[in-house]
Amino acid sequence: MTPQNTAATPASAPARTTAYRAAPSKESIAAVRALSGSSDQLGGKNGKGPSISRVTIALILGCLLLVFLCALSFAVGSHMFALDRSVDGFLNPDANTIESKLIWAKRAPRTAAALLVGAALAVSGVLMQALSRNPLAEPGLLGVNSGAAASVVVGVGVFGVSSPFVQLWLALLGSGVAATLVFMMGLVDSKPNLDSTARLVLTGVAVNACLGTITGIITMFNSKAFDSHRFWVVGSLENRTFEQVLSALPFVALGLVLSFILIGPLRALALGEDAAAGLGVPVTLVRAATIVAIMALCGASTAIAGPIGFVGLVVPHVVRLLVGSDIARVLPLSLVYGPVLVLASDILGRVLVMPSELEVGIVTAFIGAPMLMLLVMHLSTGSRGAKKSRMGSKAQAHDESGPAHVSEHGPHRAQRPVARGSSGSTGVSGL
Repeated sequence: MTPQNTAATPASAPARTTAYRAAPSKESIAAVRALSGSSDQLGGKNGKGPSISRVTIALILGCLLLVFLCALSFAVGSHMFALDRSVDGFLNPDANTIESKLIWAKRAPRTAAALLVGAALAVSGVLMQALSRNPLAEPGLLGVNSGAAASVVVGVGVFGVSSPFVQLWLALLGSGVAATLVFMMGLVDSKPNLDSTARLVLTGVAVNACLGTITGIITMFNSKAFDSHRFWVVGSLENRTFEQVLSALPFVALGLVLSFILIGPLRALALGEDAAAGLGVPVTLVRAATIVAIMALCGASTAIAGPIGFVGLVVPHVVRLLVGSDIARVLPLSLVYGPVLVLASDILGRVLVMPSELEVGIVTAFIGAPMLMLLVMHLSTGSRGAKKSRMGSKAQAHDESGPAHVSEHGPHRAQRPVARGSSGSTGVSGL
């Protein structure tokens, strides 16, 4: 090979070397996109996420829908009121009217409980999915709600606990034990061929089944526990009181504050534990704080209404369809749309079988199961399209690359760095 093959002009060599070193890697692009909240999956043009106006519209729409549902919740029940009279009765609690008395005695506490439970379950679902990096993760699927319910049923059926405040602490204890078991057992690398998220889900299913069996046995042989706490089986908001709501409020507030603090670290954790640690994120501390937030949210909501399913699973996916997958957008909007789903389900439960009622957990299952199937179909269709696009891009790149060829005048076209003949003969990709 001639000397011209191994040497470049002084002007061209530094330029080529600088261009080669400045080329960003796929990992760095992914990291920047994850930390900035932009991704090709967010639905914007040229890889940009949804504009702030789209997020604002979704937030305003959710708030308006929530206000309307609150007014409807005051009006709907065994005694139906007009919307204007129900709103007037809510705004005038001292008025000596049937609307005011009934709303403040029954429907206002029930509505407040629905708002609190919906927000807690939806946000805990977002946290669970972000922590496990599993789109099917949800407190009900991973045994957290069942742990809280089993703990309360054991306290009532075995120890005769009747205080709502003590039941709240029992629910928190049960959710904490269940969450600790699921995450400790699910993340043990006993089967190297099984993905960690798959182990997490399978462990949650097993824990959920065990706790459900314990609850079923106690309620079967203890009539008092069955009669007083049958709503734990499906979840109910009937006869909730402000005392129960106020008892759970500090724990929900703690979980929500931790959730917003953890938005940044959970963004980095989406890249993987090694990448997050490389970015300076204390992975162990973030994981522990997220589990504490999930425990507080799920324990408090289950203490109020029992284990209501599908809220923490469906709401985050619906919000992602509206504003994209950035957790900084998903978490605040889930805080709004979670109560929308629970409150709408509670209103439907009052209307469908009047003068009786359907528990809210049954209605959320009827609503959530079809929505979940549609979401799974949507996600699978999107993944197949992305896979075909990647395969087409790889094929096109392979056709365009061709064999590496170096002439005495340097590289003729884009090619990968190669070494042929002698160690000094190289070609630089894309230069």
